[in-house]
Amino acid sequence: MIKSQRELSRKLSEVAGFPMPKLKLRQYLTPPNIAAALLWTAHMNGDIKGKVVYDLGCGTGILSIGASLLGAKKVRGFDVDDDALIIAEKNASRLKLSNVEFIKKDVREITGSCDTVVMNPPFMVRGGVSDKFFLDKAFELCDCVYSIHNLETHEFINNYARKKGFVSMIIDSYKFPLKYSYAFHKKEIVHFRVGLWMFKK
Repeated sequence: MIKSQRELSRKLSEVAGFPMPKLKLRQYLTPPNIAAALLWTAHMNGDIKGKVVYDLGCGTGILSIGASLLGAKKVRGFDVDDDALIIAEKNASRLKLSNVEFIKKDVREITGSCDTVVMNPPFMVRGGVSDKFFLDKAFELCDCVYSIHNLETHEFINNYARKKGFVSMIIDSYKFPLKYSYAFHKKEIVHFRVGLWMFKK
């Protein structure tokens, strides 16, 4: 059992990322320390252990795997990309996690319900899929959501959550490193601020 946020971050550093990230899907691996901070807060609030957790836009599975390591009853990670899901399965298998299931599905087509949603949706830049679609689905699935968003959009995020009947709180903020991944990138690495949000109904 994971006993600290630091230990969780170390464990998540073993999760493989995208060998060939796809611009259309805004694929960037969530840094282990940021994933660990989001998940550890959810865990300390009693929203992970023994719960059914959904990870929307799971990519290669770092948030799904972290939730599993923290004792979630069941974890389902959803993504539209076959290549990412193959890596996610390998990541979970390497860590011998049996309570994680990865499913190919567009976020807008997910049905059912869960106890907690965790997610790092594509940021609202360069025509990527809007955070709004992810928030809509997360708020539909459960009353407890932990998510990562560009801090510059905090006013929109907070107002949108309020309209949907959710109370929003920024848990913390971090510098998110974007490494050179696409042809339009000019620098080896660029940092920008992200906020870690908690939404409760």
